[in-house]
Amino acid sequence: MKMEEILQKYGELLRKVDGWFAACMERHPSVISCRSGCSECCRALFDITLLDAWYLKHGFERLDASLKCAVLEKARERLLSLQGIWPDFHAPYLLNYRPEEEWAILMPDDDETPCPLLGADGRCLVYDYRPMTCRLHGLPLVDISGEVLFDEWCTLNFTGKNPLKLKDLRWEFNLLFREELAIFREFTEQLLNKPINELDTFIPTALLIDFAHFPWEKWREENPLLFRLNPVAENQNY
Repeated sequence: MKMEEILQKYGELLRKVDGWFAACMERHPSVISCRSGCSECCRALFDITLLDAWYLKHGFERLDASLKCAVLEKARERLLSLQGIWPDFHAPYLLNYRPEEEWAILMPDDDETPCPLLGADGRCLVYDYRPMTCRLHGLPLVDISGEVLFDEWCTLNFTGKNPLKLKDLRWEFNLLFREELAIFREFTEQLLNKPINELDTFIPTALLIDFAHFPWEKWREENPLLFRLNPVAENQNY
């Protein structure tokens, strides 16, 4: 599968997520406060997949040149602060060369730094290309089977009400994540010449990755430790 086809397939999956979120808002307009211009959740750092980073970069490249420069300046400042904690955090800026329990030091709970892609009007500069995590944030994730996959939600939503009891918020999340993994493996097979299950970065560092020119396959071959530390990244049968 060509990269263009992967881009299209992933975009279609993300739009399904948007459809679920929009349907939830239509059903519960009085208790879901998520609206265009609200940026309470667009702060601090959180990990996103390398597939999300690649998709995000496509949207970023569509911005005006002067705006891109301003955003990249913020991204580089963020990278310098991260390298103050992890001096060996270099291109392609992936977190997985360390055990996941060590990532938390880069993502303190009291961090209120705005996302570099947050516009002055409180709107995302690349809204149509934002990561899946951004699209899911604000509501609990409960599979149609009743399995609770994520039991937190934005404190501005459902005040005085428990959304975990609302069955019309449920969706086929297990299917969603299986489809996401399948696309991710197709993506990494094209990028690294090997299907991988997990590679993660941050939004600021995603903007600094040179997907077109970075020697991905050579990097994979030179970093076997990354896969030993993170066995989930090894090729598995699903």
